[in-house]
Amino acid sequence: MSLFITIKISNMPKMKSKSGAKKRFTLTGTGKVKRKHAYKSHILTKKTTKRKRNLTYSTTVDKADEANVKEMLLR
Repeated sequence: MSLFITIKISNMPKMKSKSGAKKRFTLTGTGKVKRKHAYKSHILTKKTTKRKRNLTYSTTVDKADEANVKEMLLR
């Protein structure tokens, strides 16, 4: 009978991603960060139909902010 002893190397504490960023941003297949437009939740009566329609679609995060968002996502 042989005994095997396993030694676990601790790599704690784990890096955690920002939970707010997880809910707001997703990564595309090419590595860009996708986001939704703001100003589409309330006070919609004064906004034109065209403006509300254009706010519906997703867009990518600006290059200046992309590194910060990816750091928050830890990917």
